[in-house]
Amino acid sequence: MADTIEFWFDPSCPWCWMTSRWIAEEIVPNREVDVTWRVLSLTKLNEGRDLDEGYVKMLDEARLGAQVAVGVGATYGNETLGRFYSEVGTRFHPGDRINDRAAIIEALEALDLDVALVDRAEAGEFDEGVAEDLKAATDLVGDDVGVPTISINGIAFFGPVVTPAPRGDDALRLYDGALLVASVPGFYELKRSREKGPSFE
Repeated sequence: MADTIEFWFDPSCPWCWMTSRWIAEEIVPNREVDVTWRVLSLTKLNEGRDLDEGYVKMLDEARLGAQVAVGVGATYGNETLGRFYSEVGTRFHPGDRINDRAAIIEALEALDLDVALVDRAEAGEFDEGVAEDLKAATDLVGDDVGVPTISINGIAFFGPVVTPAPRGDDALRLYDGALLVASVPGFYELKRSREKGPSFE
């Protein structure tokens, strides 16, 4: 039986991008899994919080990408949402155009999707969907986490946070290990200081 994965992402987050490549490029081809892509807007998650001014600016710039992603999912379905995330994430992160409105439009155009989704997102049409996706994630893991948030067969956790995205046997071991530790009742966290920034190798 296939594992059921729900993967919550914000297109703006480079750490989430690398974890998504681990799932999309290493786990999907090598394990029996069904992936549902969902949006966790970091902008919406952090509304009303006392945050550093620079981070607040980044969150404001990140709003559009998450809103458009919700619109893509609502309009075209899960498979297309996953493809859109791949297109926009490639432009945002390896392409070094994070939160660029033009990059969002290019990603839509690359998939022959309606670019009017950008205008509709800016008008607030998908705000309710953003809130619903966020609630689905925080109901599982709480609101003191972020992206990536992953649920595998109903076992949900924040992470893993990795750089670069693991490949080959490392990727499969990480998948098995993450699922194993998260399945232990009462398990909450493993963490160590990050010594490297995001690497899109």
